[in-house]
Amino acid sequence: MAAHVRFFEGSNRGLEARASNNHLEPGLMNMHLPSQKLEGLAPVADGPEPKRGLARDRLRRLPLQRVGIAVVAVAALAAFIWFLVERAKAPGPTAPPSGPPAVSVMVPGLVEVADRVRVTGTIAPRRDMPVGVVGEGGAIVAIRAEAGQYVRAGQVLAEIDSGVQRAQLAQLEAAVAQADADVRLAQSELDRAAKLVDRGFVSQADIERRTATRDAARARAEVARAQVREMRERLARLTIRAPEAGLVLDRMVEPGQVVSPASGALFRIAAGGEMELRAEVAEQDMVALAVGETVSVTPVGAAAPVTGSIWLLEPVIDPQRRLGTARIALPADPAIRAGGFAVADIEAGRALRPVLPQSAVLADPKGSYVYIVGADDRVSRRDVKIGSISQAGVAIAQGLSGTEKVIVSAGAFVRPGETVTPVLRK
Repeated sequence: MAAHVRFFEGSNRGLEARASNNHLEPGLMNMHLPSQKLEGLAPVADGPEPKRGLARDRLRRLPLQRVGIAVVAVAALAAFIWFLVERAKAPGPTAPPSGPPAVSVMVPGLVEVADRVRVTGTIAPRRDMPVGVVGEGGAIVAIRAEAGQYVRAGQVLAEIDSGVQRAQLAQLEAAVAQADADVRLAQSELDRAAKLVDRGFVSQADIERRTATRDAARARAEVARAQVREMRERLARLTIRAPEAGLVLDRMVEPGQVVSPASGALFRIAAGGEMELRAEVAEQDMVALAVGETVSVTPVGAAAPVTGSIWLLEPVIDPQRRLGTARIALPADPAIRAGGFAVADIEAGRALRPVLPQSAVLADPKGSYVYIVGADDRVSRRDVKIGSISQAGVAIAQGLSGTEKVIVSAGAFVRPGETVTPVLRK
């Protein structure tokens, strides 16, 4: 028993020393009992007390172990980052040198194609007739025709109030009747006087005087008739009529409107209903056109083109725009309306031209061009002028002879002066 007491006292002193070294409260580690209280206790086994001391040691070493693990992790991360940086700085494998890029080329040759000229223009009446007031003015009392209507020559379009003129006409017609009565009276008196001349009752001078009176009455009657004809003409001019048969394009007058010769056109008529396309043609293309050539005209919005023909090539070129005018007669068609826009393709003959796919022809603000490959395999630019365009391709009107090696589809990826490897397309 004394041995066991000594063991506990020694263990207690060792724990107190360790607690003081670790700055722990001695009360927490004071696990022994007073020696007088240990007397009469049963002996304690040797094993449990040392195991509790080891557990306390492990608890004290745990924060140090965590710090050590964190330091090791940071060091490993820094080493990994350094490895990535050094690997990125290391030079990569050197690619083997490559030769000039390969491009697809073709030799177009010459193909017989239709030489077409595409033009645009405005649809207009072939003969535009403005119709207005040709006589006295007045208020419009009736409208007899509307825009879009076909009219005959002389058909009434509108009527102007003619009440005053009709009253004047009646007055003049009465004056004619009075003049005719004067003529008859003068002639009767002359006839009676002529019968009395042989008897000596009437002198020859009296006969001459009566003859002059009759002639003056006849003249007054003719004047009165002329005034009636004039009034009838003036009255007829108050009825506005179509000068020719045709299509009414526009009506610019309303019932009740007061009009006069200074009012301008009241109706517009396309003579015969004929329309034309006034196409603007480049100066250099005018020489290739001729009167009578067939033209395919497509009005905007039309489902199919119509066929027309050139009936006039105006002799004057606009000096500012360098454009001429080709007047193309068009057939009667509901899709053709005055003032509309249309595109025309004029076949100006057939010629031998190089034909290229559309991918070979490039364009920039300077115009259309192609890239060709010379004998030294260097790329060069060649400006061209485009002719007709069809499903077969783009016909080149100027700039190529047909024997050049033309880059087909890689033109956007090469530059003039660049060396390439041409691959002839079959």
